[in-house]
Amino acid sequence: MQILQQFAGINGVLYYTPQILEQAGVGILLSRLGLSSVSASLLVSSVIFTLQLPCILVAMRLMDVSGRRSLLLSTIPLLIASLLLLVLVNMVDFGAVAHAALSTVSVVVYMCCFVMGFGPIPSIICSEIFPTRVRGKCIAACSVTAWLCSIVVAFTLPLMQRAVGLSGVCGAYAFVCLVSLGFIFFLVPETKGAVMPP
Repeated sequence: MQILQQFAGINGVLYYTPQILEQAGVGILLSRLGLSSVSASLLVSSVIFTLQLPCILVAMRLMDVSGRRSLLLSTIPLLIASLLLLVLVNMVDFGAVAHAALSTVSVVVYMCCFVMGFGPIPSIICSEIFPTRVRGKCIAACSVTAWLCSIVVAFTLPLMQRAVGLSGVCGAYAFVCLVSLGFIFFLVPETKGAVMPP
């Protein structure tokens, strides 16, 4: 799950949100305020990161109410949809304002849904699924895997963006999210309230 989580592209999107939004033309949305496109993309990035906090609070409540697995199964399709919308707006000419608005909405939905489901839940499941006698080593292995994959994503996103464009990158991340959805549906158990062996 940690590998799929990272290859869903979150750290690439997090690190490069201002550049992605600037490329999407978000400056057009705030041009009446006299902001440059760089300033507008930084401002919108700040708003997006601020919107994540209430989503985290909602996720904390929903994890114990609806369960980890069901929260993943309900948020990952939204990740897929937001990434596919980014692919669409980068392939079809909707006009500058619509392109900027749809791209911004897609990034907001992607980030907010990620912090509600695929962001925290793999780490929680890792801490709940392993037997107590090996839990520490298994959690350490999961953390190392997540960080290594995060580094790969952070360094490959600019290369992929130059090679296949933003729509190609988002399409690849959407494919990983689709694989993740199948993996979780078929292989990941619900750990809410489960008692794991010692």
